[in-house]
Amino acid sequence: MTRYAIRPLLTLTCLLTTFAVAAANAPGHADDGPMLGFSTAAATTEQDLERRFDAQLDPAELRSWLKQMSSQPNQVGSPHDRANAEFMLAKFREWGWDAHIETFNVLYPTPKKVALELLGPKPYTAVLKEPAIAGDATSSLAGALPPYNVYGADGEVSAPLVYANYGMPDDYKELARRGIDVHGKIVLTRYGGGWRGLKPKLAQQHGAVGCLIYSDPHDDGYAKGDVYPQGGWRPAQGVQRGSVADMQVYPGDPLTPGTGSTAGARRLSLKDATTLLKIPVLPISYADATPLLQALSGPVAPAGWRGALPLTYHVGPSMANVHMTVQSDWSRQPVYDVIATIKGSTEPDQWIVRGNHHDGWVFGAWDPLAGNIALMAEAKAIGGLLKQGWRPQRTLVYASWDGEEPGLLGSTEWAETHAAELQRKAVLYVNSDTNGRGFLGAGGSHSLQHLVNQVAAGVTDPETHVSVRERLRAHMLVAGSHKDAKPEVKMIAELAAAGGDLPIEALGSGSDYSAFLEHLGIASLDLGFGGEDDNGGIYHSRYDSFDHYARFGDPSFEYGVALAKVAGHVVLRTANADVLPLRFVDFSRTLDRYVGELHKLVDSTRKATEQQHKLLDSRAFALDADPTRPVAPPERDSDMPAIDLGLLDRAAKQLAQSAKAYQAAYDKRAAAGFVLAATQRQQLDRLIGSMEQRLTDPSGLPGRTWFKHMIYAPGMLTGYDVKTVPGVREALESRRWGEASHYAADTARVLDRYRAQLDRLTALLNR
Repeated sequence: MTRYAIRPLLTLTCLLTTFAVAAANAPGHADDGPMLGFSTAAATTEQDLERRFDAQLDPAELRSWLKQMSSQPNQVGSPHDRANAEFMLAKFREWGWDAHIETFNVLYPTPKKVALELLGPKPYTAVLKEPAIAGDATSSLAGALPPYNVYGADGEVSAPLVYANYGMPDDYKELARRGIDVHGKIVLTRYGGGWRGLKPKLAQQHGAVGCLIYSDPHDDGYAKGDVYPQGGWRPAQGVQRGSVADMQVYPGDPLTPGTGSTAGARRLSLKDATTLLKIPVLPISYADATPLLQALSGPVAPAGWRGALPLTYHVGPSMANVHMTVQSDWSRQPVYDVIATIKGSTEPDQWIVRGNHHDGWVFGAWDPLAGNIALMAEAKAIGGLLKQGWRPQRTLVYASWDGEEPGLLGSTEWAETHAAELQRKAVLYVNSDTNGRGFLGAGGSHSLQHLVNQVAAGVTDPETHVSVRERLRAHMLVAGSHKDAKPEVKMIAELAAAGGDLPIEALGSGSDYSAFLEHLGIASLDLGFGGEDDNGGIYHSRYDSFDHYARFGDPSFEYGVALAKVAGHVVLRTANADVLPLRFVDFSRTLDRYVGELHKLVDSTRKATEQQHKLLDSRAFALDADPTRPVAPPERDSDMPAIDLGLLDRAAKQLAQSAKAYQAAYDKRAAAGFVLAATQRQQLDRLIGSMEQRLTDPSGLPGRTWFKHMIYAPGMLTGYDVKTVPGVREALESRRWGEASHYAADTARVLDRYRAQLDRLTALLNR
């Protein structure tokens, strides 16, 4: 899982102004408006329910659960992975839930042999192991898989080595300018700068025969802080495992795209699975990378390519060959999804789904069990409410997914298996993953932005004792005040400075919301705390342990309680609301911002193209280059035609008008206490709950039809990071001009369908 950035604003004056606003926006203050979706009387009842829920959350229980569940290796296929599923199943049943384990058999290759050596006059054999660390009780345990990248190909290759920085598209352009061709070579890249799976994919596309990925201490080690066990950062032999499946095409079992991996499912052959790589890949430590980097000759690496190791970084190629071996067992393994349900009392066919995964790469204390124990705390507290005589109006479905780490396997297979029923019934999916000390991170469907803000305004930060919303606001403002803050950070911070609601992030990929939001079109949230913890250094390593988390994560486990409160209150409010608590004017305003960004992208791309052409035509690159260190000019960018975003502009403008009309009708009904006939209320909820589906298109995005949401998707060349209005934005960024115009029109049609359903809602409210 990758946490979306907690993005931040501008000046100290703004900061001081906002603290004045913060006082007015304290939890429960009228400036937050009435509780979204509730009459006044129902809101009072709901606040009492949430207080009773909160009173049952015990950080000592979270600590105990985490210690037990991270006590043995917990990867897919391990005995402890199944034991954890059965432990949770028993707990859910003890707490009064109707629970079962749903099993899927998925392709999950595991290494039989991995090896790496540098040949030639200064040979070196890579360790490829993580040693035990004093003070970390589990670091010496057997049963863990060696460091590897799942879904890389098998192979045994020997070839010269080339260093490609982060291995992103611009890095290959820089190599080409220096006359370096990676065809037939092994590419060495460092983690960072983009998702790990893109690094071998791009190496493969450029003709490489293998790919190595290491963690440079500049990004993930002693340059960041003290290494484990003195501090939280990655030690010299620490290795980041992870999936390299092409999840931007589709997540889940590579052999069953779009279909659940059930017993009778039709499966692709390995050769036809488009998300599997064709070259071997290995993750290595910076200790193992050092001799390889020292063996490189060729040009000195550009300044931005140089890490923190005590050596001169060259791009290569190496004079000596590197020999790498990956041999795997390509069998299927079971994944165990724990599914627990409480049937709604009045609206049983409207589902609120809450999920977190339970599998780790080794012990998984941070990722994912720190989030999973919050989900368990919520489930126990809800069970306590049941024993007090309460029952939700809508059905609750709590899920602890398996197989997230290899590629969102458990959640995707479950969602694909139950797709038709989910699209009829699910009105919200709430996700979490890892968790730690610091600031609330919230991303998701922007129709849920006001709900998140109202909930966050009522939860107290354990360290500062203000609301978690106002602490996040301060963080945004301070980050935006830095003189080197990026424009998007300043823009988000300006929104925060206005007071009231904070913006939430758009979601890309990297956790279990993907199938719900981007494939099925179910309104979704991803929640978690972080920013003050030292977890980057042990991410996906053997050292992601209980001992590390208890020292550097959330020692008091109070942020686990805070996450349970935020996620639990979102679930409870959605379950009990008179009318589902979504606010579409927030989506419309956010869409206006996205469309404005597209216009800026068109303008900036045109200016950059014209500037590059002028520099090339005047031979500026050639005259600027050092003749003793030749660097060729960049390849000439294509000419840019006129780009027509008119249909998209019109659709966004009309949606803004419809959203305002809906909000006016909603406010009128709310002021009257939501006095609605039963059939009218059911119609409202059915339409509100399916609004997000109107933002999907059955034909999906170009080259990846599994992704059907036209507003949010992971970028093809960013991995986890989101691309908003992706059909248009990615076409512009890739200079596919005709495709940009095509998807501007397609996205406009999708928005028109969304607006038409919103107008039906308005008419229903105005009856």
